[in-house]
Amino acid sequence: MTQVWAVPGGHVPFAGTGVEPEFTSFDKLCVLNTTDSEAEVTLHFYYEDAEPVGPYRFGVGARRIRHVRVNDLIDPEAVRLDRPYGCVLSSSVPVVVQFLRQDSRSSARLALTGTMAHPVG
Repeated sequence: MTQVWAVPGGHVPFAGTGVEPEFTSFDKLCVLNTTDSEAEVTLHFYYEDAEPVGPYRFGVGARRIRHVRVNDLIDPEAVRLDRPYGCVLSSSVPVVVQFLRQDSRSSARLALTGTMAHPVG
């Protein structure tokens, strides 16, 4: 059984302030797998002015959680920074997906936001 989640509002700011990597701007997907089987996960990224890119692949162990920084995804190509994107995550077993963003463009403040991804289907 494949489960699908969508994140429509991605954007990794290119600029950042402060010490790296703690204060690098990022988007992150948090995947919780409570099943007794490893989750085989694929991601596809969608842009306003380019064809979709993917699949990006990773696993999440049985009864485990995995945090994946969008900035760190490079295969099949690096995710484009400072551009709006949406992504679709597919998993081989039921998982829960949360989306996080850290925006460190302003040295006066650090913004960290989180929301649940939208289950599809």
